[in-house]
Amino acid sequence: MTRYEELLQTLPQDPKTWLVTGVAGFIGSNLLETLLKLDQTVIGLDNFATGYQRNLDEVQTLVTAEQWARFRFIEGDIRNLDDCRTACEGVNYVLHQAALGSVPRSINDPITTNATNIDGFLNMLVAARDAKVDSFTYAASSSTYGDHPGLPKVEDVIGKPLSPYAVTKYVNELYADVFAKTYGFNTIGLRYFNVFGKRQDPDGAYAAVIPKWTASMIKGEPVYINGDGETSRDFCYVDNAVQANLLAGVTKLINYQRVYNVAYGERTSLNGLFGLIECELRELNVLRNKVEKRYKDFRVGDIKHSLADTNLAKTELGYRPSYSVRDGVKKAVSWYAKRWTV
Repeated sequence: MTRYEELLQTLPQDPKTWLVTGVAGFIGSNLLETLLKLDQTVIGLDNFATGYQRNLDEVQTLVTAEQWARFRFIEGDIRNLDDCRTACEGVNYVLHQAALGSVPRSINDPITTNATNIDGFLNMLVAARDAKVDSFTYAASSSTYGDHPGLPKVEDVIGKPLSPYAVTKYVNELYADVFAKTYGFNTIGLRYFNVFGKRQDPDGAYAAVIPKWTASMIKGEPVYINGDGETSRDFCYVDNAVQANLLAGVTKLINYQRVYNVAYGERTSLNGLFGLIECELRELNVLRNKVEKRYKDFRVGDIKHSLADTNLAKTELGYRPSYSVRDGVKKAVSWYAKRWTV
């Protein structure tokens, strides 16, 4: 039995209170769903900047009335310290997911990205420290590796940031490290590598590649690929990220601070990803026409290849990703198809 399987058995016997920031968002709502199904008490904080009420509504349909009663939602903003303090009251574990993601968004509006990802992050650290929570787990990012060319990416070797977003996520790690050393405050950063899955938004200028391409294929629209399609990423299904968060939340660190890669540990090219999504949609018989793909310029601020070394998370957290990229695409595409086809 893996450490995570043991945790899934023991958590319902010893319910705790968890704070999930960004709870109405993609990863936050998946954390909420899992925690409620484990009979945990959850406080959720969100300002709906990138999250949606529909995500919370869907979670409510997937849990029992008794489990849903364990959830308390606070509509608030991490840029407001008082909102952070209110959310942290009586909390055991913090899972801090709230942030403004997207490299292009940060290039277009670095000030708002900075205010949310750095000022908001510091507010959450202060509020959590003052509330004496047991642990503070936060969403870090693989963008921190910047221009370092080495593969696979190892936690203690990074390069220079390539975007304002990457700068903010690196500053998060620096602040978490300082708080750990200065206050003896237990912090764990999870460097996400291209997390995808159900409830990931397909709309808008900053939509992630998998939901955006899936929506385009279903609607019969062209799929646009940045570069020649041989750019590769370590795509990680959302349930793997949920696993890492729960394991990190209950882990007692000796030195108070750690950062771990959260990924599947396998590279997939954009051309290969295109093929996986198209194949799954054809299996579901929802494609109207032949899928057209068009190549365009490589995106500013992006790197050519990314691949994670997950050995540290496996050794110290007991992390064992349950879903491969193919398995995750199958589940994600099925979820999207049910919502976008008539």
